[in-house]
Amino acid sequence: MINYGDTICAPATSVGAGAISIIRMSGPDALRIADEVVRFTNGTVSSSEGYTLKFGRIPDVDEVLVSIFHAPRSYTGEDSVEISCHASSYIVSRILEMLIAAGARSAEPGEFTRRAFVNGKMDLAQAEAVADVIAAGSEAAHRVAFNQLRGKYSSELKALRDQLVQLASLMELELDFSEEEVEFADRSRLRSLLDETSAHVQRLCDSFRAGNAIKSGVPVAIVGAVNSGKSTLLNALLGEDRAIVSDIPGTTRDTVEDVLTLGGVQFRFIDTAGIREASDTIEKIGIERSLQSLSKAEVVLGVLDGSASPEEAGKAAALIKEHLSPAQTLILLFNKADLVSEVPSGFPACDLKISAKTGEGLAELKKQISAAYSVAAISADTTLVTNLRHFEALSHAKDDLSHVRAGLDLGTSSDLLAEDLRSAIRELGSIFGEIAPDEVLGSIFENFCIGK
Repeated sequence: MINYGDTICAPATSVGAGAISIIRMSGPDALRIADEVVRFTNGTVSSSEGYTLKFGRIPDVDEVLVSIFHAPRSYTGEDSVEISCHASSYIVSRILEMLIAAGARSAEPGEFTRRAFVNGKMDLAQAEAVADVIAAGSEAAHRVAFNQLRGKYSSELKALRDQLVQLASLMELELDFSEEEVEFADRSRLRSLLDETSAHVQRLCDSFRAGNAIKSGVPVAIVGAVNSGKSTLLNALLGEDRAIVSDIPGTTRDTVEDVLTLGGVQFRFIDTAGIREASDTIEKIGIERSLQSLSKAEVVLGVLDGSASPEEAGKAAALIKEHLSPAQTLILLFNKADLVSEVPSGFPACDLKISAKTGEGLAELKKQISAAYSVAAISADTTLVTNLRHFEALSHAKDDLSHVRAGLDLGTSSDLLAEDLRSAIRELGSIFGEIAPDEVLGSIFENFCIGK
């Protein structure tokens, strides 16, 4: 059980990496403990104003800079100090030992951000965005996480929740005066507002596929018949020999993955086993995994062998398209342009002519892949759901609102409709922490780094 009355400390930077490390401390005794550990030529931490830097010495350990933050104007909302020291693992460990001996304790994972949430410095959705900002591996992932950290996403959800609270209140009031047969909730207005709110929740649910792809890396499946040049294409895109290339059909038995950043977006390329009728058990498993990868991809690179007959290429193209959904982007490629100068008559129409072996057309291919997910499209006003917990809560809220809407059409009593409305309100509130049991908080913050 976390005690928020304790003063906590932890390294906020990687120990031994770079020249400087920062040790963070927060809690009611943070200023006093800093004064016990650090010696200053003039004044003390406790007597200094907030947003002050003081130079000091820790005898026989290091010279340090101490950043001072007074409650509530700090990250956690508590009295806080940050000690900047040299990045020696010995120095960091020694300072932490001294802070603990003076009355602090080691922080739990994510405890600084958890305290910020508890003290009202940010809501739960913003707190989760802190971890996403730290983990962002591309400009697009950072932009989506930073938008959420700024609070626009939470404001959007709170406005939706407030609308539902108002409707539920009217229904509750109507129930209190049921004997007088007074109808406070205008049914036509209620239907209109429900349709508007449901559509908004649906848009947020629909954004999860794109948001999660940007956060984790947009999956790009490279699919096609055996020996069409899929592995050669993967290696050419990555600029390294990541996949085994061979003239032997069925060489790729399993999916091979690697990432590449294009235009500020991280793409996760997946080289798959060739799709064909196979008698080999291992190859069959590889083909099944290829089809699974194809179904989960946001972008599909369909590689057609330019040296194959139009009939064979047509069958390969049809097989690829058979497993696509309308939400996926297909880029059909005529590969091996180094061997075939002209596209044969009857060959399936392709988006681009390339040679994975020589590099012909690869620059244009990268532009087309990048265009599928552009950083420029993610503005400060863009709201994308990237968190599975949020998606599940929104999906449940959407179902609750559907029940209310259906109940209105069927003439269901107000008490039953109000219960479904209350459920939707709880689901939306759980996203930004209006209702957040300790076990939910523990699950969220346990994956944070110690110093955050």
